[in-house]
Amino acid sequence: MEGSASGKFSGYSCLFMISFLMVCLGVRSQLTTDFYNESCPNLLTIVRKAVKNAIKTETRMAASLVRLHFHDCFVNGCDGSVLLDGSDGEKSALPNLNSVRGFDVVDTIKSSVESACPGVVSCADILAIAARDSVLLSVSAGMKLRRNPLQSGGNTWKVFLGRRDGLVANQTGANNGLPFPTDSLDTITQKFANVGLNQTDVVSLSGAHTIGLARCTTFSSRLFNFSGTGAADSTMDTEMVSGLQTLCPQSGDGNTTTSLDQNSTDLFDNHYFKNLLVGKGLLSSDQILFTGDAAASTTKSLVQNYSSDSGLFFSDFTNSMIKMGNISPKTGSNGEIRTNCRVVNS
Repeated sequence: MEGSASGKFSGYSCLFMISFLMVCLGVRSQLTTDFYNESCPNLLTIVRKAVKNAIKTETRMAASLVRLHFHDCFVNGCDGSVLLDGSDGEKSALPNLNSVRGFDVVDTIKSSVESACPGVVSCADILAIAARDSVLLSVSAGMKLRRNPLQSGGNTWKVFLGRRDGLVANQTGANNGLPFPTDSLDTITQKFANVGLNQTDVVSLSGAHTIGLARCTTFSSRLFNFSGTGAADSTMDTEMVSGLQTLCPQSGDGNTTTSLDQNSTDLFDNHYFKNLLVGKGLLSSDQILFTGDAAASTTKSLVQNYSSDSGLFFSDFTNSMIKMGNISPKTGSNGEIRTNCRVVNS
């Protein structure tokens, strides 16, 4: 059981609210939480219903929608460019190819929103709301009852809105700017810094890997002849290595999937960080947050703190999501409100 003292809970609730307000001040000038209150008053209800139905159909979809928002914001800012079709689009970039998914769900949400409020709500804002809802709907009942600042006191994490959709995709930007699972910690940190995010954001946002799946091709290099050693990555738990070698043989299908967060697949909690402490991070980019010289003086302590304190993780994760959602949004007369999220308006 995690700490349950009411005083500690209240302390973290206050800390969360103070941090939330500080982040809000930074985004208030561009985006607002009440942007659609008059123009599309039922927006949040429409999106929540659609996301809930999608997750009910396929639990994995929660992680897919969070990832779509992440991969959108890191390229051209949060402008829905990841949704655009085309051979030169971001969907075909190496970090996204045969990987990002959930486009049909976004289409369904957009259709419902257009029926209620035609030409009003951007695809970029739909991604932001859907990502938030995917997290909240994936939080376990136990976490809700104990110490989840995302929902304590009946409050939920409020999404800042008012983004407009971009007119172009940026495949080169996706190839260069999105983190790869084989990137070094320094490279990942720099890619985050390039869009205005810091090391706390690196660790807290990596915690989104508490839900979702990964393909064998994203971690198989750790299982056989790692870095030319002739053996598996020594930082990975040996039993985990054995199981993954069976699941992902060298001659096997690289598209076979397994859980990013072993033993806590579909719950948004801090178990991901507990795994890192015992060598059970699936991706190299996960485990290096705790293991290795680079982590020792940078990210290791945060991993330890989040592993023992879900309240701190949820608080930092929320703040980082708000920061990420404010990466170079198009507002005012910039961009457009797409009718179809896959193509720019004609």
